[in-house]
Amino acid sequence: MTVTALLFASYADVLQRESIEITMPNGATVGDVIAHVRAMPGGAMLPPFPLVAVNQAYARPDVVLASGDEVAIIPPVAGG
Repeated sequence: MTVTALLFASYADVLQRESIEITMPNGATVGDVIAHVRAMPGGAMLPPFPLVAVNQAYARPDVVLASGDEVAIIPPVAGG
């Protein structure tokens, strides 16, 4: 199955792209996608369990994905 990882702000800057098409086996989880992205050059800057949304709803690492899902990896936000 294929999912799309969406990257924002510092994550997009370090990985030099805003999205990544990833082919994963059936039954893959959010955690599997995070591990895949963390294994890419520059990906080690992601925390082990960053804030993630699947299809625009927050999701835990154990959520099982379906083909076509969008996995947004959201960096910490600060401001005032």
